[in-house]
Amino acid sequence: MLDPDKWVKSSYSGGNGDCVELATHGSLIAVRDSKNPDGPRLYFTRSEWDAFRRGLIDGEFDSL
Repeated sequence: MLDPDKWVKSSYSGGNGDCVELATHGSLIAVRDSKNPDGPRLYFTRSEWDAFRRGLIDGEFDSL
């Protein structure tokens, strides 16, 4: 399990600086913008994160 100080960048970031980083924080998944590591973070339960990931994979957000 990652602690909140060990963030992982998305493999889809492409190195252009527009990255999303993830870390686990207890039972939660933390998400932040890599350009602003001290900025706001979003926290999701495991089931919320899994539902979000499934939505991405299934194309639910393609029209946004």
